[in-house]
Amino acid sequence: MATEGGGSQVDGRWKSSAVRGLLVIATILLMKEAAPLLLPVATAVVLTFVFAPVVRGLKRGGVPEPAGAAVVVITLLGVTLLVTSTLVGPASQWWERAPQTVAQVMAQFDRLRASILSSPAPPPRPPAGRNAERAAAAQAQQANDPLKDKLATEGVAITRVVIGKVFSFGLSAAATVILLYFLLASEHWMLSRSVEAIPRRRSRALLVGGVRNAERDIGRFVATLALVNLGVALATGLAMWALGLPNPVLWGAIAGTLSFIPYIGPVITGMLLALAGMLTFDSASDMLAPALAFVLIHAIESNLVSPWFVGRRLTLSPLAVFISVMFWGWLWGIAGAMLAVPVLVGIRSVCKRTRGMRLWSAYLEGAHRPAPSLRSLLLPRRRLQRPGGST
Repeated sequence: MATEGGGSQVDGRWKSSAVRGLLVIATILLMKEAAPLLLPVATAVVLTFVFAPVVRGLKRGGVPEPAGAAVVVITLLGVTLLVTSTLVGPASQWWERAPQTVAQVMAQFDRLRASILSSPAPPPRPPAGRNAERAAAAQAQQANDPLKDKLATEGVAITRVVIGKVFSFGLSAAATVILLYFLLASEHWMLSRSVEAIPRRRSRALLVGGVRNAERDIGRFVATLALVNLGVALATGLAMWALGLPNPVLWGAIAGTLSFIPYIGPVITGMLLALAGMLTFDSASDMLAPALAFVLIHAIESNLVSPWFVGRRLTLSPLAVFISVMFWGWLWGIAGAMLAVPVLVGIRSVCKRTRGMRLWSAYLEGAHRPAPSLRSLLLPRRRLQRPGGST
């Protein structure tokens, strides 16, 4: 009987774990399918955590919450529109050159490879006989290149897809702005109603403390990261201007924006700058100079500037950051990858204040001190005690 009871308990636990696992998988798939709905909500919530202290500061100065939220949203929109209007001209110039980009990249890549790997070839001799016929056939085939024809015919389809993406982005951006205003204007009301619905006093204190702690950590992290990325944008723009790359303001903005995506963003920026160098310059050194300059800027930022600005309190595990970027990037694309680190900071704040989740907080935090050896951790506890008797 005892064995049957133990077996039924094991089966019950296994079924419960299986149901939880299926529920998690279903939730993730639902979040992926509902990205057009959930992405504006998630973006507005993260921005609310960032700007809610500003609205509270304006309220202490005598500005009502709706007016303070309007000031914050209008200022954010003004800065965004100013930057966008500055970048529209350079971006349109690069977009107009898009149909010829593939052929230019292949030609410049062949030239770069020849200048690096091989010596200068002797001048070609005029073909004779069959060689002349083959050369004429090759030239005719090159004139009727199917790849060029395909690129020309698909230009309209690519433009149509881009217009659809821009329209979808505009709707999501408008929904995010409207939702952000309502969240900022009613942040105190929603928090007070949530606290009022909780009967236990300790749970109320945990909720208020957790929300305020998450606001402080996320706001400080995002503000610090924005400051650092602004420096990256300025340094990249000045470097591209010194190297003679066209539209240095555009490349600085791209570098600063993509730097919000850890690991992957700098790689994409370096690849784009290498592509721009190949399309702009002729020699191998000039082609690689923009990408190498950005690599140097990123190395200084990641190894010197960011550790000094961020500090130990806001450090995160590099493995946790990379997994978070991969997961949210797969889930919601580039916007999800940009939200990955702020979301991870908020999850760490929740884990630190929840007793059953403090182990996860240890995995999410960065290495503040060297880890002890496994042998020392396996020693009896009395040998780990200090001379004063405390462990």
